[in-house]
Amino acid sequence: MTQKELPKTYNPADFEDRIYKNWEEKGYFTPSVDDGKPPFSIVIPPPNVTGQLHMGHAFDETLQDILIRYKRMQGYSALWLPGTDHAGIATQIKVEEHLRKNEGLSRYDLGREKFLERVWEWKNLYGNRIINQLKKLGSSCDWTRERFTMDEGLSRAVREVFVSLYEKGLIYHGYRIINWCPDCKTALSDAEVEYEEQAGHFWHIRYPFKDGSGYLEVATTRPETMLGDTAVAVNPNDERYRKYVGKTLILPLMSREIPVIADEYVDMEFGTGCVKITPAHDPNDFEVGQHHNLPIIKVLSDDGTINTEGGRYAGLDRYEARRAVVADLEAEGFLVRTEPHTHNVGICYRCGTTVEPLTSDQWFVRMAPLVGPAIEAVRDGRIKFVPERFAKIYINWMENLHDWCISRQLWWGHRIPAFYCDNCGKISVTKEDITTCPACGGPVRQDPDVLDTWFSSALWPFSTMGWPDRTPDLEKYYPTDVLVTGYDIITFWVSRMIFSGLEHTGKIPFSTVLIHGLVRDAEGRKMSKSLGNGIDPIDVIDKYGADALRFALATGNSPGNDMRFSDEKIEAARNFANKLWNASRFVRMNLTIDEVTLPDKSELCPEDKWILHRYNSLVGAVGSALDRFELGIALSLLYDFIWDVFCDWYIEFSKARLSKKDTPENITAQRVLAYVLTGTLKLLHPFMPFITEEIYLALPHGGDAESIMISEYPSQNDSLNFPAEAEDTERVIAAIKAIRARRNEMNIPPSRKSKVYIATKYAASFGGHTTVFFERLASASGVEVAENFENRITVENCVQIITDSATIYLPMSDLIDTERERARLEAELNKLEDEIERIRVKLSNEGFLTKAPAAVVEGERAKLNRCLENLEGIMAALKNLNN
Repeated sequence: MTQKELPKTYNPADFEDRIYKNWEEKGYFTPSVDDGKPPFSIVIPPPNVTGQLHMGHAFDETLQDILIRYKRMQGYSALWLPGTDHAGIATQIKVEEHLRKNEGLSRYDLGREKFLERVWEWKNLYGNRIINQLKKLGSSCDWTRERFTMDEGLSRAVREVFVSLYEKGLIYHGYRIINWCPDCKTALSDAEVEYEEQAGHFWHIRYPFKDGSGYLEVATTRPETMLGDTAVAVNPNDERYRKYVGKTLILPLMSREIPVIADEYVDMEFGTGCVKITPAHDPNDFEVGQHHNLPIIKVLSDDGTINTEGGRYAGLDRYEARRAVVADLEAEGFLVRTEPHTHNVGICYRCGTTVEPLTSDQWFVRMAPLVGPAIEAVRDGRIKFVPERFAKIYINWMENLHDWCISRQLWWGHRIPAFYCDNCGKISVTKEDITTCPACGGPVRQDPDVLDTWFSSALWPFSTMGWPDRTPDLEKYYPTDVLVTGYDIITFWVSRMIFSGLEHTGKIPFSTVLIHGLVRDAEGRKMSKSLGNGIDPIDVIDKYGADALRFALATGNSPGNDMRFSDEKIEAARNFANKLWNASRFVRMNLTIDEVTLPDKSELCPEDKWILHRYNSLVGAVGSALDRFELGIALSLLYDFIWDVFCDWYIEFSKARLSKKDTPENITAQRVLAYVLTGTLKLLHPFMPFITEEIYLALPHGGDAESIMISEYPSQNDSLNFPAEAEDTERVIAAIKAIRARRNEMNIPPSRKSKVYIATKYAASFGGHTTVFFERLASASGVEVAENFENRITVENCVQIITDSATIYLPMSDLIDTERERARLEAELNKLEDEIERIRVKLSNEGFLTKAPAAVVEGERAKLNRCLENLEGIMAALKNLNN
């Protein structure tokens, strides 16, 4: 035998890193475009390049690795393409914070070029951290194809797309209302704004008419923005205000004249029916302003302070200005009343700062022409969401999409390829950098802004494969097959990949979107630094092994739903790994065969046919679950089979034959054990790759693959179906389980043997070959099987056990020592009678009944009833002993 022995103790640290290194060196993760196999591809959702692995990454990558390993073993040319994202805002903030804390410098102190050098240094220093962590998890990505959103090829793709969309009129530069983060000091797309409920106020304010004839009352949650009001709007159908349309109001505090306008945008039923219009600071007001040609007065600076347009409030922070404005409104008699009001407030997804809508010169993608094909691709079934309910979220988002603001006021990222000529005013958008204006020959300056990080991420499925060139990878592996991602980035990323893929390649980027939920703690809370409930996956791997972590993450998983991670889950995962290791070690120690081949059917025992039948059913059920993306169900099936069916039953059944060295029965048991164990390891491999490989390498696998990860995934085999024999063995198992349960109820130790009488019409199921099972597993001293046992045993003196297929009798005299049991019962009887007498005396005492609390009296009466019931049971037991 050339196979190695398995150590006595399962210690994943001994082999996980070694195995992964071997896989990498052998090139198992790297498919070839020329391998002649059908393609299957997944692109990894690129983690932030300077980030580190958190439980959400571990969950996401575990699910992807399960699918890619499954398909690889099924014979596909399986490509899992990895890479990282430059993460514009996140990375720049980290580097700026480092500079500020360690060197007392800002990016402006360094200047753009020097600052970007520092960011690249940071990327090179920390960029491999998360990649190495993904390897610790067992991720079988093709690292030879690893990409970065700012590498040369992807940067070229970004520029190609920008220029193409610009030339089609789908990218434009405009002065429009955008979301602005005063802390990050950059524009945000709608998808980058999250919403939370905040307690605030409605301030009702009088806006007086210029002619002194009265006033209109408006209500606002942001009184500081009134400094930029340029109109008050009413609904043209509102009879209350129709007569005021065209009149002039005086803006409180600013003494600016503003008109009353009519617009159907105004909801007559909401508030007073009068709406202040601030085109520079509200998206709806901006549209109204455009329609009525109103001036746009921007009163907020990029840092959230009031600018000079705000008059006496200039320089105040927006919230300081709010307090000052309200105080002045009240002092000058313009404030009518203040009402508490809870409303949804937009916050920056990155830093949590309240976002300000404000007008700004930015670059936008015109979405209307792009969303139609992207919606249709989902509606017509070319792209399927799993679960299907998430398609509705996607479609609803796409149907209500505004133009996408893609410019960011950052330095780290893909710089916008627009060049301005100050001589002639021409804007040139080019694929290559230019230094002179193509129109007048004058000098040009490049737009200082960079593109939204999601702009490059939107191209990820095809840019990573070499687009815009028609590379062999692009030809074979695009479109990809499955995108695995969380429901929280459907709007950020999934939607943009779909319309980008369709627009630039004419093809969908993937056919299935597998949505998973969030990883929460044991109490169902989201993991966060503030709660201190985050769990480092690497700590878990160091303590329990990567397989245990993967098992815990996949257990109970169902598409689209959040999962809870707990100590109990990871302990259960480790216990399962130990169980598998110990069972495999037992099998390995009993093997003398050199290859895993099944014996002829004529040599198989009923229990062999049972385990092969159960295994074959398992193969079909696991494959079906994986094909439906029900990974949690597939793992549950494997767990139950390995723990219960294989370890607790078949291994036990096989021990009698294994003890018969150098016999045909022994060899048959070896072959079936090795065959089922090897096949089950292959089924389990995508979930727990390391332990399955280590055990596989210790088993004989002559003629099979040198590594389990490139072996063939099991498929169902009709020749392994033995329904009749399987049913026979299930009857035996049910009988053994029932005997064990009854003996346990009676506290009878396994060492005390008993004759077993089995009355059944299925006598063949309980043939002579099963006697040893009852002796080993049900503490039987002997077994008799008949259709009935009338006139052969005294049924009244037996413990009777009923299963679906048999009635089982265990002689009472075999189960207990009659004299000892009689003495025990009589002692119990005497003790009980004394207790009954004590309670009766107490309950006959009038003093006790009148003075004791009612609950105490009732408690004594309940105790008496229990004692009387126990007395009846003991007397019945004594009567049975005496018969």
